[in-house]
Amino acid sequence: QVQLVESGGGLVQPGGSLRLSCAASGSIFNIKSMGWYRQAPGKQRELVAQMTSGGTTDYADSVKGRFTISRDNAKNTVYLQMNSLKPEDTAAYYCNSKIGSAWYDYWGQGTQVTVSS
Repeated sequence: QVQLVESGGGLVQPGGSLRLSCAASGSIFNIKSMGWYRQAPGKQRELVAQMTSGGTTDYADSVKGRFTISRDNAKNTVYLQMNSLKPEDTAAYYCNSKIGSAWYDYWGQGTQVTVSS
């Protein structure tokens, strides 16, 4: 079993910054990638950013230049630094890990990010 525990969400004004953290534990052998998805009310869950075990990163076009994904392998933790936040970034953010040869998806419980003045 794999557990992903997120932290760092909250309320921030437009233009502000937040950093999300996701710590993985349990049967986390052979992690292929870790990353972040988000889901706004009435919308589908979408990829925000992900990083493969080899260090390759992928970002949604809407966050390029504003968000940065990073990881601490020793802590099995992935981070999402979010700068220049916009109201349209408001969503529940979910940590995701793809593990094993089948790239099986594991999800965190989600953390709310609200960008509002």
